[in-house]
Amino acid sequence: MRRVTLFINGSCINGKVVAVYGTLSDLLSVASNKLGIRAANLYNGKGGMIDDIALIRDDDVLYVSEGHAFLDPQTEGKAEDDLSGSHTDWLTLNIGGRLFTTTRSTLVSKEPDSMLAHMFGEKDVWGNKRDQRGAYLIDRSPEYFEPILNYLRHGQLIVNEGVNLLGVLEEARFFGIEQLAEQLEVAIKNSHPPEDHSPISRKEFVRFLLATPTKSELRCQGLNFSGADLSRLDLRYINFKMANLSRCNLTYANLCCSNLERSDLSGANLDGANLQGVKMLCTNAEGASLKGCNFEDPSGLKANLEGANLKGVDMEGSQMTGINLRVATLKNAKLKNCNLRGATLAGTDLENCDLSGCDLQEANLRGSNVKGAIFEEMLTPLHMSQSVR
Repeated sequence: MRRVTLFINGSCINGKVVAVYGTLSDLLSVASNKLGIRAANLYNGKGGMIDDIALIRDDDVLYVSEGHAFLDPQTEGKAEDDLSGSHTDWLTLNIGGRLFTTTRSTLVSKEPDSMLAHMFGEKDVWGNKRDQRGAYLIDRSPEYFEPILNYLRHGQLIVNEGVNLLGVLEEARFFGIEQLAEQLEVAIKNSHPPEDHSPISRKEFVRFLLATPTKSELRCQGLNFSGADLSRLDLRYINFKMANLSRCNLTYANLCCSNLERSDLSGANLDGANLQGVKMLCTNAEGASLKGCNFEDPSGLKANLEGANLKGVDMEGSQMTGINLRVATLKNAKLKNCNLRGATLAGTDLENCDLSGCDLQEANLRGSNVKGAIFEEMLTPLHMSQSVR
């Protein structure tokens, strides 16, 4: 049995070794199947056409054409090598079933460290698979590959409308095109609308209030009202938990039974506000003004300011019967002429607090820090049993 090596006309790569049997037509049929072409002619290494199978010897190297004249593989190979050296030869890519025609220079020059540059920098080093038309097969998305190819052509990131930038970014990362990936990350970041942290205005909030049924719970937790004018508004039962109310104008506002837990009221003005039954656990109201506020609920519901930061607050003349100020911080606060009957001040920091003229009857000051506190003009005697230190 004879065997020969078959190459496509003009090529000396990707040859196939086949057995020779039967007629010349049988050999051409085998060549067609093996090489994926319509074999019509056979040539030997010197360009002689073989028209009889008896002329074929064992271990011959033959070149198969589809009817074209003989192309010397040595001459063609040298020409291709010359072109490869300058990276100007044309090639076709089959990307997910879509064909892209470009030059080797385009794929190699712009991003020499990319996967595409390594794949096509030298001919067939990676053994790239081809389809029946000779196009290089790459299993990626053509929609996202097109902007990448255009970038390699002219160095500009241009993405058509409707193409997802995240998809292009993933392709850029896959092919190792780092500079393009960085540009895409910036473009994606800029395409997202900036987060709106601007404070809610009085006009916006009033519109919000008017659109809410009176029996519905209004939840405003975490919202930003910084510096807003909310004076004289009916804000009863509203959930302001963890809201930013710093420097707000809340004078004469009705905050009855509102939830202000862990909210920021620093620097806010609440003079004359109705704070009956308010929940202000761990609220930060440092430097706020609460002069003449009413914390006293006739029904017996007590305001809860446990753990609140009330450093430097001015609460002069406020009604705070039964208020819970346990472990709150009232350092340097002004509580002159306040009604603190039955108030819970256990563990409260009252250092340098002005309590002049206050009514502290039955107030619980056990464990509170009264260092430097002022107790002048007290309305009722302060018994030692009420305060340990």
